[in-house]
Amino acid sequence: MTSIIPIPAFTDNYIWSIEDGTSAAIVDPGDAAPVLAHLEERGLELVAIVTTHHHGDHVGGNEALLAQFDVPVFGPARERIPGRTRALAEGDRIELPKLGLSFSVLDVPGHTAGHIAYVGEVEGPVVFCGDTLFAGGCGRLFEGTAEQMWNSLSKLASLPDATRAYCAHEYTLANLRFARAVEPGNAALQARIEIETARRERGEPTVPSSIEDERATNPFLRAAEPHVRAAAEAQAGHALRDTVAAFAALREWKNRF
Repeated sequence: MTSIIPIPAFTDNYIWSIEDGTSAAIVDPGDAAPVLAHLEERGLELVAIVTTHHHGDHVGGNEALLAQFDVPVFGPARERIPGRTRALAEGDRIELPKLGLSFSVLDVPGHTAGHIAYVGEVEGPVVFCGDTLFAGGCGRLFEGTAEQMWNSLSKLASLPDATRAYCAHEYTLANLRFARAVEPGNAALQARIEIETARRERGEPTVPSSIEDERATNPFLRAAEPHVRAAAEAQAGHALRDTVAAFAALREWKNRF
């Protein structure tokens, strides 16, 4: 049976191991050391490296892993990825060696110019979304525009409700505190805060989340909702012309929250 296991790294990163007891594909290995320890502890052979974008906390371990394993490195075509062997863009499909799994690629720019996500089936529908969509939030706009990020998030939000979203950071509680400031009357959000707080108190990850939960509680996916837009306008101090402007105002608000 194939499973997806989090490998904690740095202070709040998750590196994801897609594994079946024998082989493992590693998603966004920012640091090789915890990956190598995980592989050794579980007796796994590395069969692929999968990357969503070029930031160092996602690709910093590529070269050290490649020094020990001769494996394909999948990554976005529009970014420089260490050791990349296959450049990907929306519409492409990858096969993970020995795991019998395939993923389709989505372009999801905004956080970075060439960010991609991987959509597939691992005991149900999954998406590896890097730093585009977080549990309860979204990535900062380092290289892209608000319009790009809104379109990228809308693309991810259109995935089936049951899709498990594997982001790369444990930012959930901070994101949900911001979400409550935006939507204090959202009952689904309050219930989620209680659930995720209890998970963290038990030392458990809050990731993955589901696309259904994100649509119900993530303000960045809800910028078109009238009361969310009204909250963004109150913060901005003026009327906002459209949903993209509302999203941009939310992102600015979160930056200083």
